[in-house]
Amino acid sequence: MKSYSEIEASELFDHINKPKVLLVDVRNDDEVARGVIPGALHIQLSMLPLQYEKLMNANSVVFYCHSGIRSAHAADFAVSKGIQDVFNLVGGVVAWGKAGYTLSIKK
Repeated sequence: MKSYSEIEASELFDHINKPKVLLVDVRNDDEVARGVIPGALHIQLSMLPLQYEKLMNANSVVFYCHSGIRSAHAADFAVSKGIQDVFNLVGGVVAWGKAGYTLSIKK
């Protein structure tokens, strides 16, 4: 049984600008270079065990990746570290794009 919740792209779009909602992109650097969901923090999945403290002050944490697989692993990990109110973006950036939302290029 999952210990995190799933969120659809349209739901995420409505939550992005709420206080203390932390959006975390767990994709690799080369994927992030092609664009991120605006406002996202990049922590590559392999680095999450070393950087999860950055997530501790958020009211909600939403993880995403390309299709939702790696972010599901990230969500499980975050819950195992005691982080509350954890979400996984169903379908990742693929679903985000199909819903008509854009990515921004990080500089």
